[in-house]
Amino acid sequence: MNSLTWIPVNGAQLPCLLLPHASSSLPPLVFLHAGVCDHRLWLQQLQAFAAERSVLAYDRRGYGQARIEAAGEYSHLSDLWAVLDAVGLSRAVLVGCSLGGRLALEAALDRPERVAGLFLVAPAVTGGPTPELSERELAMDAAADAAMDAGDLPAANRALAALWLDGPSSTEGRVGGAARALFLDMDERMLRATPPGTVIEAPAIWPRLEHISAPSELLWGDLDLGYFFPRCEAMVTRMAGARRTVLPGVAHLPSLEAPEAFNTALAAFLATLPS
Repeated sequence: MNSLTWIPVNGAQLPCLLLPHASSSLPPLVFLHAGVCDHRLWLQQLQAFAAERSVLAYDRRGYGQARIEAAGEYSHLSDLWAVLDAVGLSRAVLVGCSLGGRLALEAALDRPERVAGLFLVAPAVTGGPTPELSERELAMDAAADAAMDAGDLPAANRALAALWLDGPSSTEGRVGGAARALFLDMDERMLRATPPGTVIEAPAIWPRLEHISAPSELLWGDLDLGYFFPRCEAMVTRMAGARRTVLPGVAHLPSLEAPEAFNTALAAFLATLPS
């Protein structure tokens, strides 16, 4: 797979992996990673879809190999447009997981003419109801916070893997092998990252869901944190024409732990879009 290119964006260098397709007329895919990962969350998808269209993934500030040259005010949304402009992508299908899904939604509301479709994986959403966690979810989240407060980053990393990779209803270590090793490396980089500065937040998403015009699909795993289920169902109802897919036996990061099932669902969605 091609090497990373660092794109200068307002006091930062953001690593970008672009696999261009010289002859495809299909809209490119831009993959936006979750808050406990980096662009490598999408390696299986980049490889699978590069044969038919251009694909891109990058590390946001505070993740992966992003370099902070001058900490200050920044906007993830402005960074996204800067990355796409730098590589010459005027319009794309956005595939976003968790915080990456939130960014995809913000982009679709900010510049709808540049978003050909939205494939959202258990997306974060601003301005909506406060998530209600179960007792077990609260305990697992508290364990991760306590480890970080104590400066025990390995313990925090393990706790976050149990919560987000395995899922709160699963036993710790349910997801093993290369997927777990990759998660732990991505999450550790996030935990040790240089603070990027002060983020400028986009307007709240939840009150504006009906304004999203891009063809959309929401996907979530049935082992994820419980509050995603009613939230995603409500979003499907409120976003005009949105589709839904629930993947059995996976938690918050289905593209990592079940790439074949995830790719099948993404391919089915892409087949519904105009070329």
